[in-house]
Amino acid sequence: MKITKLGVAMKIDRHGQAKILTVAEIQLLFNEGFTVNPPRDRALFAICLYTACRISEAVTLNKRDVLDTKGNVRPEIIIRKGNTKGKLATRTIPVIADLRSKLTAYTPRKNSIYLFPGNEINSRAATHLHRDSAMWLLREACKRVGLEGVSTHSFRRTALTQMSNAGIPLRVIQEISGHRTLDELYKYLEVKPEQVLGAVASLSMLAPIEPTNTPQPQAPSGFTAPDFDISRYHEAKPPSTALNPPHA
Repeated sequence: MKITKLGVAMKIDRHGQAKILTVAEIQLLFNEGFTVNPPRDRALFAICLYTACRISEAVTLNKRDVLDTKGNVRPEIIIRKGNTKGKLATRTIPVIADLRSKLTAYTPRKNSIYLFPGNEINSRAATHLHRDSAMWLLREACKRVGLEGVSTHSFRRTALTQMSNAGIPLRVIQEISGHRTLDELYKYLEVKPEQVLGAVASLSMLAPIEPTNTPQPQAPSGFTAPDFDISRYHEAKPPSTALNPPHA
């Protein structure tokens, strides 16, 4: 098990937390990693990434929850209550352009109600792709491109952390993730070392201002101030006007 700088164990052999993916790692996986069935696998894991859903929710999607009657991608994906962890509530997630392009490039099998049907040459032909099969597909892709610590949960953690870092309110993120409580959501969010450094650095504003002993200006050596004779000066009298007549 590998330990990160903040003491959080990276996932190795299914132990520890799933890795947060960088943009470069996401591109590597989608461009070079998924080779078994590229259109399907890219669509499957794009759903996990761009909706922050669980892999079990992605593989059980019905075609009608993603595609309309003409086969076009809907504006929103419906993740039904019955397929969610704990069966808490149905979630509706908008489809952004990046996800739409992956879904448009994929054509699901016509003789199945599922978006990702099981292998048609075995016992899962009538049902959906099993989550274990999806996990195997990802492991093979990671081996191919040399990534460690990645699991199907990496896409969910990456999405939720990205939204949090972008300043999205946690209550909104919870609506997307489907977590029962904010405490459960907190466990998914990664804190980077530079964020910790920035937080601590902000405390510098609390530092007390050091007193400065500024020396008073001194007269030049040998200088003597002139005498000041007040009797030489008289109070100036205002001119006589209609509003200020002269005193008798």
